[in-house]
Amino acid sequence: MSAKKESLGKTVGIVVAVCLVCSIVVSGAAVGLRSLQQTNAALDKKSNILNAAGLYEMGMSNSAIESTYSERVEQRYVNLDEGTFVEAPKPDYDMYKAAKETEYSTKVTNSNVGFQRRPNVASVYLVRDDAGDVSRIILPVHGSGLWDLMYGFLAVDADGQTVRELIYYQQKETPGLGGEVQNPAWQDKWDGKELYENGEVAIRVVKNANPSNPHTIDALSGATLTSNGVENTIRYWVGEQGFGQFLKNQAWRS
Repeated sequence: MSAKKESLGKTVGIVVAVCLVCSIVVSGAAVGLRSLQQTNAALDKKSNILNAAGLYEMGMSNSAIESTYSERVEQRYVNLDEGTFVEAPKPDYDMYKAAKETEYSTKVTNSNVGFQRRPNVASVYLVRDDAGDVSRIILPVHGSGLWDLMYGFLAVDADGQTVRELIYYQQKETPGLGGEVQNPAWQDKWDGKELYENGEVAIRVVKNANPSNPHTIDALSGATLTSNGVENTIRYWVGEQGFGQFLKNQAWRS
């Protein structure tokens, strides 16, 4: 009986030791890779911004992405209520984290975008041409899809009105249906569309949209809820609770 107990004790001890060693290895690897993960995440973000800016080329090296971004893109911060440029509220400011803190955010009202609070200060990215003039403004946007929030970048001409790109970089929609928000053929349909008509938000995502209508984009086939989510997202972020005042002020011209 004692031998059996001794054998069981050794087995348990070995299992505990193995688990302890494995946990140490996994924890160490996670800590060691954290810096690399953060670097890769930052590089992916810059790639998507360059894509929205019309500056990304397939197969670009990491160094090319970094240099192009550094030369042509400037990150600024905007007070959404006033539509003016401001300094970042704090070091390492992140608009999505700020939206979860009441000190730095405002409750969303009369909207079905899928989130409860929006940041008071949001990031924007100014794209400059060879002459140094702002040619595009890239706005970070997010809102509900069918299954979860979708995150993207909306690129607008310096007129504050004409859309050039809508790039979704994070979504959990159904492949072949709502997931088509990342299909280049559908993204191309946004090029040249106009956000406003007579000062009011006019952009819509509708079935069988007339290609000649400057304010409508054809909805995704078989993905009504995702299409509605895209429309609600864009209309919110270019409206008065989002970047509407900023686009109206055209602060990048001053």
